[in-house]
Amino acid sequence: MRTVGVDLAAEPTRTALAAIEWGADTARVAELRLGIHDADIVDLSVDATSIGIDCAFGWPIEFVEFVTAHAGRATGARTHSGIDLRRRLAYRNTDRVVRERTGRWPLSVSTDRLGMTAIHCAELLEAFESTGEEVDRSGGGRFAEVYPAAALRAWGLLTPGYKTKPEARVLAAAALLDALPWLETTDEQRLLLGRSDDALDALAASLNARAHALGKTLPVAPDLLDAAKVEGWVALPTCSIAELAPHT
Repeated sequence: MRTVGVDLAAEPTRTALAAIEWGADTARVAELRLGIHDADIVDLSVDATSIGIDCAFGWPIEFVEFVTAHAGRATGARTHSGIDLRRRLAYRNTDRVVRERTGRWPLSVSTDRLGMTAIHCAELLEAFESTGEEVDRSGGGRFAEVYPAAALRAWGLLTPGYKTKPEARVLAAAALLDALPWLETTDEQRLLLGRSDDALDALAASLNARAHALGKTLPVAPDLLDAAKVEGWVALPTCSIAELAPHT
């Protein structure tokens, strides 16, 4: 098995990729790159069983409908208004489930700084589709929308401040690798993990992709499936990190 994790940014310079090769008894980080373009991501994912991408796969349906109506100056009746309306437009169904499960809201794809990266994600998914691949935004195929910080929290490995404080990032990398004694890494890769939160998130995304491939992520509720195929669905791990080991 090969899993790929992508920590997507608005530009390639901050985009990172981690690929893990899983054998019967071994696992190794085959690729760990910071500063990677979409074409290379597609190429390195050809043989991947699962691809975890850290970015929203779509926008809230109600947000899209609201913007479309506003652009066309439509004046249809709305179910919600005021702050309730703004919350409906800001968050997807999967974001609300993440909030229920983790106690934290993901970044809003429609109102927060995630917007530019979400446009990049749409382009990346289109790049995969241009090769003839079908992308199921709900996670029904190879692709999984992942949330590394939530995955690390679920595994008891979230180090506060790892995205902004160098000393916290070093501790976060050490904690993650300590929890993965069976994962082979090079000295260069370990240094990059301690230096770059993007690389660290890419590795967490690749591990999350392993959970997705093993069927150990939160499934989509049947009544939310149609929406998830449009908006996307966060594949939250439902297993411990030890259950990802190659011998399990």
